[in-house]
Amino acid sequence: MANNPRYDRKPLLRLLELYVLWAIGDLPQAEQQTLERMAPKLQAIYGGNGEWHEAVAAAVHMSADMPTAIRDMWAKNLEIARSNGVTLPPQVFAEMFVDQNLAT
Repeated sequence: MANNPRYDRKPLLRLLELYVLWAIGDLPQAEQQTLERMAPKLQAIYGGNGEWHEAVAAAVHMSADMPTAIRDMWAKNLEIARSNGVTLPPQVFAEMFVDQNLAT
Protein backbone atom coordinates (compact mmCIF):
# COMPACT_ATOMS: atom_id res chain seq x y z
CA MET A 1 0.00 0.00 0.00
CA ALA A 2 2.67 2.47 0.92
CA ASN A 3 6.32 2.43 -0.04
CA ASN A 4 7.86 3.82 3.12
CA PRO A 5 10.54 2.36 5.42
CA ARG A 6 8.18 3.05 8.35
CA TYR A 7 6.16 0.04 7.22
CA ASP A 8 9.01 -2.41 6.56
CA ARG A 9 8.08 -5.74 8.14
CA LYS A 10 5.06 -4.10 9.77
CA PRO A 11 2.14 -4.76 7.41
CA LEU A 12 -0.43 -3.98 10.07
CA LEU A 13 1.01 -0.53 10.82
CA ARG A 14 -0.27 1.10 7.61
CA LEU A 15 -3.62 -0.64 7.99
CA LEU A 16 -3.96 0.81 11.49
CA GLU A 17 -3.19 4.30 10.16
CA LEU A 18 -5.80 3.84 7.44
CA TYR A 19 -8.24 2.73 10.12
CA VAL A 20 -7.62 5.99 11.99
CA LEU A 21 -8.09 8.01 8.79
CA TRP A 22 -11.34 6.11 8.19
CA ALA A 23 -12.51 6.82 11.75
CA ILE A 24 -11.94 10.58 11.38
CA GLY A 25 -13.56 10.65 7.94
CA ASP A 26 -10.38 11.42 6.03
CA LEU A 27 -9.65 8.16 4.22
CA PRO A 28 -8.97 8.89 0.54
CA GLN A 29 -11.49 7.29 -1.83
CA ALA A 30 -8.80 5.32 -3.67
CA GLU A 31 -7.57 3.81 -0.41
CA GLN A 32 -11.17 3.02 0.60
CA GLN A 33 -11.74 1.12 -2.64
CA THR A 34 -8.50 -0.81 -2.30
CA LEU A 35 -9.35 -1.77 1.27
CA GLU A 36 -12.86 -2.86 0.29
CA ARG A 37 -11.34 -5.19 -2.32
CA MET A 38 -8.89 -6.50 0.29
CA ALA A 39 -11.59 -7.12 2.92
CA PRO A 40 -11.95 -10.89 2.33
CA LYS A 41 -8.19 -11.43 2.57
CA LEU A 42 -7.91 -9.20 5.65
CA GLN A 43 -10.72 -11.15 7.32
CA ALA A 44 -9.00 -14.44 6.49
CA ILE A 45 -5.83 -13.16 8.16
CA TYR A 46 -7.18 -11.12 11.08
CA GLY A 47 -10.82 -12.08 11.56
CA GLY A 48 -13.78 -9.75 11.73
CA ASN A 49 -17.01 -9.74 9.77
CA GLY A 50 -17.87 -7.93 6.57
CA GLU A 51 -15.85 -4.74 6.41
CA TRP A 52 -12.09 -4.20 6.11
CA HIS A 53 -12.05 -1.99 9.20
CA GLU A 54 -13.62 -4.78 11.25
CA ALA A 55 -10.73 -7.06 10.28
CA VAL A 56 -8.19 -4.41 11.29
CA ALA A 57 -10.00 -3.88 14.59
CA ALA A 58 -10.02 -7.63 15.21
CA ALA A 59 -6.27 -7.83 14.53
CA VAL A 60 -5.48 -5.71 17.60
CA HIS A 61 -8.59 -6.46 19.65
CA MET A 62 -10.04 -2.94 19.49
CA SER A 63 -13.19 -2.18 21.40
CA ALA A 64 -16.35 -1.35 19.48
CA ASP A 65 -16.15 2.27 20.61
CA MET A 66 -12.65 2.84 19.20
CA PRO A 67 -13.83 4.95 16.22
CA THR A 68 -15.59 7.31 18.62
CA ALA A 69 -12.51 7.52 20.85
CA ILE A 70 -10.35 8.27 17.80
CA ARG A 71 -12.72 11.02 16.62
CA ASP A 72 -12.75 12.57 20.10
CA MET A 73 -8.96 12.57 20.24
CA TRP A 74 -8.79 14.03 16.70
CA ALA A 75 -11.08 16.90 17.75
CA LYS A 76 -9.01 17.59 20.86
CA ASN A 77 -5.74 17.50 18.93
CA LEU A 78 -7.11 19.78 16.22
CA GLU A 79 -8.05 22.31 18.89
CA ILE A 80 -4.61 22.09 20.51
CA ALA A 81 -2.96 22.58 17.12
CA ARG A 82 -5.20 25.57 16.31
CA SER A 83 -4.49 27.19 19.67
CA ASN A 84 -0.77 26.84 18.92
CA GLY A 85 -1.15 28.24 15.42
CA VAL A 86 -0.19 25.04 13.63
CA THR A 87 -1.93 22.69 11.23
CA LEU A 88 -2.30 19.03 12.12
CA PRO A 89 -2.50 16.96 8.93
CA PRO A 90 -4.72 13.87 9.24
CA GLN A 91 -1.87 11.51 8.26
CA VAL A 92 0.37 12.95 10.98
CA PHE A 93 -2.41 12.46 13.53
CA ALA A 94 -2.93 8.88 12.31
CA GLU A 95 0.75 8.09 12.75
CA MET A 96 0.86 9.68 16.20
CA PHE A 97 -2.31 7.90 17.31
CA VAL A 98 -1.10 4.50 16.13
CA ASP A 99 2.36 4.98 17.62
CA GLN A 100 0.95 6.01 21.00
CA ASN A 101 -2.08 3.73 21.23
CA LEU A 102 -1.88 0.82 18.82
CA ALA A 103 1.83 0.17 18.33
CA THR A 104 2.47 -3.17 16.75
